[in-house]
Amino acid sequence: MQSVSERILQAVAEERQRIASRRGFLKRSATLAGGGALAAAFVGAPFGPGPRATLAQDFTDDLDILNYALTLELLEADFYSRGLDEFGDEDFEEFFGDDEDDNEDETPEALEDVSTGAYIRERIVDIGEHEDAHVEFLTTAITDLGLAPVEGGEFDFGDAFDSIENFLETAAALENTGVSAYLGAAPFISDPNILAAAATIATVEARHAAYLNLLNEETPFPDAFDEGLTREEVLAIADDFIVTLPAADATAAADDDTDDAEATVATDDATVATDDGGDDTDDDDDATEAPVEETVEATVEATVEATVEATAEVTETAAP
Repeated sequence: MQSVSERILQAVAEERQRIASRRGFLKRSATLAGGGALAAAFVGAPFGPGPRATLAQDFTDDLDILNYALTLELLEADFYSRGLDEFGDEDFEEFFGDDEDDNEDETPEALEDVSTGAYIRERIVDIGEHEDAHVEFLTTAITDLGLAPVEGGEFDFGDAFDSIENFLETAAALENTGVSAYLGAAPFISDPNILAAAATIATVEARHAAYLNLLNEETPFPDAFDEGLTREEVLAIADDFIVTLPAADATAAADDDTDDAEATVATDDATVATDDGGDDTDDDDDATEAPVEETVEATVEATVEATVEATAEVTETAAP
């Protein structure tokens, strides 16, 4: 009976073979009939719609893609956390060797230090920390957009923790699937900033996959070009691990919306109160203006009377 990791690796290999067969068909069609045949190959049987058309039906918006990526990162982060709790330095040293003397006859000098069990486990720890950082980054990005990130989920990794060998095989399968998942979703991210952020994660996932391929005695770079997988294909591969999918907390999102609404109402009330206070200020201004006007009128009257009296005196003095 195949282990979980073997089934996943087989699924990935079968998908690669399907893609290779499709590429060969398209190449032969283009060679035989030129561009017209190539165009027809994308829209007609036997292969159905092109990969972009298929993927376009998978995602509703950028949030959907971010939560899809977050689901995979939660899966990987949980896997490394549990695996590293299960296997310590001694387990890795027993499997790979505990010092360079064990491998000095068969390992090139430049690789002696990096082939020890302790060193390899440190790199697996690095990978696990990267996955934790990806989870934190995606969660924060979704929250900053005012949306609800998926969380939780329950995963069962089968026999992945029965041995170091199973652990590393499963790790390689997860990382290779993750690379294909990011690549498959990338063309449908509309926000260029989100696309750039996703690309920085995808390239790191590819580094993980290459290193783990090497630990599993597989080529770290099997093809000149990587191919993306649809969400359905990725989840079908990961299905053996997922007991319960991570889900967004709709209640928390609703609470955030309520808080925002209450804050808006409070702001509006404060604005109305300020406006009412302005009316009181206007009344005070009116009350202040009344005495001022009375004073001005009295001053004018006094000035006029004084001028009239002075004029009369001048006239009497000047009379013969």
